[in-house]
Parts: sequence; structure tokens; C-alpha cells
Amino acid sequence: MSQTLSAHLIATFENDPLTPVVVAYSGGPDSTALLHALATLPRRPPLRALHVDHGLQADSASWAAHCRRFCEDLDVPLAVVRVSVDLSRGDGTESAARRARRAAFVGHLRPGERLVLAHHRDDQMETVLLKLLRGAGPEGLGGMRERRSLGAGEQWRPVLDLPREALLAHVARHALDTVHDPSNDDPRVARAVLRARVMPALAGLWPQAARSIVHSARLCRDAADTLEGAWAPRLTALTRADGSLDAAGWLGLPPALRIPLLDRWLHDAGRDAPTSAQREALERQIREAALDRLPQMGWLGTEVRLWRGRLWAMPRAEPFDAAWEIPWRGEPVALPGGGTLTLDAARLPQPVTVRYRRGGETLRPAGDRHTRELRDLFQRDGVPPWERPRIPLIHDPDGRLIAVGDRWFTAEAEALFDAAGARPAWRR
Repeated sequence: MSQTLSAHLIATFENDPLTPVVVAYSGGPDSTALLHALATLPRRPPLRALHVDHGLQADSASWAAHCRRFCEDLDVPLAVVRVSVDLSRGDGTESAARRARRAAFVGHLRPGERLVLAHHRDDQMETVLLKLLRGAGPEGLGGMRERRSLGAGEQWRPVLDLPREALLAHVARHALDTVHDPSNDDPRVARAVLRARVMPALAGLWPQAARSIVHSARLCRDAADTLEGAWAPRLTALTRADGSLDAAGWLGLPPALRIPLLDRWLHDAGRDAPTSAQREALERQIREAALDRLPQMGWLGTEVRLWRGRLWAMPRAEPFDAAWEIPWRGEPVALPGGGTLTLDAARLPQPVTVRYRRGGETLRPAGDRHTRELRDLFQRDGVPPWERPRIPLIHDPDGRLIAVGDRWFTAEAEALFDAAGARPAWRR
């Protein structure tokens, strides 16, 4: 170990000591070392700490109390954020906790602040090995970025080049009290297996393994950044304002551009990227799709569909009761197919019926000379097939269809809602 943690941070902050810093502080050894070293710098930057309580461990409340005491001793302000970890997407506890933690960071980072994380060289090595085992390309094999924008500020890993032993040495030198998360020892967690078995074996056989792997990661990061200069303009060209992606245009790109472009498109839509096998299955479905078919692929909480030559990304649709119906006078209604139906503060003089499509519906939109089949209206106006069964239909007391969500109204419906002073709003 050639450099101590404090010496590294002194050199790092020498030319930029005034930018406000927020330490992501879990109470574990790594973040404890980073927080203490920053708090005791000769020229201490404006500093506060943020502890995220996931509520996943029985001791999480005592960990938060420990973090409060430690920060009080250092005279560092601390915010403790309790989050709810959503496990419904099926991507595992570790990924769900990471997603909740990131949302907490974004929500609490102030303009101009830097969120600093204690990820070190050993963490980078683990990340690259995991990405390699999952078949990642240059972007994944580039590992964690040292800096990237986050919310209103920036995320920064200032000790990414230091080995973990430098942080542990700081903890030992100053006799710092830390907490231990038992999930770090859980053999069901991939990182725990790497840390306990694989990395010690690599270090024993190839002492330079960590340095070499991290060096390769830098080369992959450079390659990924260069490739982004080629695929980013294509992403802009292939994406419409509605967020859909030109399927043929995407499929015609070479793999080196096609793969990161899809991942970024999904990321921008708030969806999960596929594995290599899932992406290859999606490509195969697109190539083999007949004109009358609507291919779709799903993974975790994400669904990708092909329609009219374009790809559409969305949350995975949950089944719902298509036979549901209720009498309605304008009160807010949570729809089983997703979303809500409201009439603001207005109320109808007599109830109408809200239900879903059952087939064969017709209506005559206001201003139209002809009665139209609902199926034809959907096709004419380009309503996506997956949305059609979930659009609430409004029927008058005699059972006639008078409104389709907030899209089409008969003359009778317009008169009814104008008299009430509001139109229905379907919030998807």
C-alpha cells in the first residue's frame, strides 16, 4: 500500500476544497473511513452525511443510531432517510435496495453538491468480474465511473483507485467503530461469494490481478465512451417524441452500437436492460415477426413490444378483471387495469356505468356524421393494442357507450359533462 487514505484525499481536494460534499454513510468500514478522513482533513470541505435505512435488517434502526452518534462526534450534520424497498420487479433484494438507495440520493442531493461514495479498487474489480460473468460489453466491463451527474448535483467516487486495505488501515489506525451488515457474508449474494472465495484465490495466484483488471476496465471505459459518440446520434434519430424506437433501424446497427443503444433507450424510459440472452431473443422475434403478430419480450419489471415497425418499452402489465364495472358519478376511481378516472370536483346528476371493452362497441363521436366501431377508431387514431383493453368506457343509464376514456365523446356525453362543468380525465 503506497498511499494512505488521508494523503490521497488531501491531494484530491487540494485544488477544489470548497465544493459541498455529501458522504453516503452506511456505518460500514469503507464509508466510515471515508467520512472520518474527510472530516479530519486540514482543509475540510463543506461536509454532511446521508444514511439510508432500508429496513431490511433487524438491526437497521440501531445502525442509524450508531451513525448519528458517530456524526455528532465529528460535528458532521447527518440526514437519515428511511426507504421502502420494492421487491415486486423480481430483480432481487440487492438490486431493489440499490434502486431505492439511488432514489434517496437523488431526492436529497442539493444543487451543486457532490455525493461521495466509498467504492474502492476492490469494489471495481468485483464489479468488472460480475459484468464479465454476465456477458457484458465495453460499457459494463468499464466498471463504475468515477464521476457522473446525479439529481441536482454529481456522484463521485474519490477513492476508486485505492485498495480496500487503505480504508481498513485508516479504520484500524484511528480505532473507529463500525457496523457489520450480515448481507455482506450471505452466500446467496454474488458479491459476497466473489469477496469471500474468488478474489482471495485470484490474489493468491496472481498478485497483480486487481491492478490488471482495473487497468482493463479503464481501457473498456475509453472504448465505451468512443462508441457512444457513434451510437448516441443514432439513438436520437431512431427515437420519436412518443419514446418509441425504429425497430428496423435499430436492428440494422452493428452489435457494438446496437447493444448500448438499446440499454440507453431503456434506461431513458426508466426500464431495465435485458441480459444477452433476452436481447438476442428480442432480436429474433423482431426478425421473424409476421405482419399480423405483435411480438413482445419481458424481463424483470420491463416489457418491450413491437408494433407498426417500432419498439415500445413499458412496465410489465399485470392481469386485471376485464369484467369489472361500477356505477360512477364523477368521484376519483382507481381502475383495476391501471390509472385513475376523475371528473375533478364535479358530480353527475345521475350515475353512469364505467367498465372495460367487451367487444362490438360502437359510438358516434360528436361532430361525426357516422357511427363508428370502436375497433376502427382505435386503428384510425393509432391507439396501441396493449392500451385498448385498459381504456375505461363510459355508458349511459340505458347501456349506450357515450365516452371512451378522455379520447372520444358522443354529443350526449359532451352535453352531460359540460352541464357538470368538467370532462372525464383518464390518468394512465
